[in-house]
Amino acid sequence: MPTSKRKNKKTRKKSYLKAMPLRTLADVEVIKHELKLGNILILKITPLARKSVENVKKAVDELSGFTESIGGDIASLGEERVVIVPKSFRIWRPETVASKKAPTAA
Repeated sequence: MPTSKRKNKKTRKKSYLKAMPLRTLADVEVIKHELKLGNILILKITPLARKSVENVKKAVDELSGFTESIGGDIASLGEERVVIVPKSFRIWRPETVASKKAPTAA
């Protein structure tokens, strides 16, 4: 293997898929740090939602803005989880019936 390829393998950092609970608004800074490191996060928002739905909205709004600013992607996984990915990833979303083009008459 050429030396340049060996160096790339050694210097390339690893990304991880991490599941984390969102317990307080202070966790938002930890989540941002994990995204900056290139990690994919699955957040369980139920712990914070039990305390304050308003704080969940604040946290998700802040994380959405941050994720957009770094070129990442964010999506809900049902009512209890949110997935956030850094800019090197995209979240696949299925097409809905309303978004498909209607066939045209020939």
